Amino acid sequence: MFSNIFLVCLFVSLYSTGSSFSCKWMTHKFRQYSQNSLTLLDTMGNNSGDAEEESTVAFPNALYRHAFRASAEDRLAFVVQILEEITVLFEEDQSSASWEETTAENFVNIVTQQAHGLRSCIVSHSHRRRNKKLNMYFKRLSHSQMGHNADAWELIRKEVRTHLLIADTLVLSVLTAN
Repeated sequence: MFSNIFLVCLFVSLYSTGSSFSCKWMTHKFRQYSQNSLTLLDTMGNNSGDAEEESTVAFPNALYRHAFRASAEDRLAFVVQILEEITVLFEEDQSSASWEETTAENFVNIVTQQAHGLRSCIVSHSHRRRNKKLNMYFKRLSHSQMGHNADAWELIRKEVRTHLLIADTLVLSVLTAN
């Protein structure tokens, strides 16, 4: 009987330390990585011409509204997917982009570390499915800018900046819910 009580207490303590609400990485590192990624993205924009055209791909506002109403873990899983989709997008050939290759590589590295850190805050990894609509949005964004000239990359950079800002807000909503 005593061993069963001990196991229950051990389980509860492990669960609470691993829950997204007490994730030290999220509370101590996420903001730093978020600021670094936005700074690099802004630097990339300073090297670019001003793209005046708008994206032909509709921004996924409905997906974000749904994410804000989801559980804390689902919000974090959604943000992880956003970061992973951004990484895939920026791993494409950027030779026609007007920014320096090392800046883009640093940006991808930081976003990858951000996704990895947030993923470590999600307790139940097994049942998470990727959001197909979000995945299709990023594929359409990439394909709509085929050729990826400097103006197309600037448009993608601006879209990604908006996604990063909203992802930051989603993570902060998890932190402030405590």
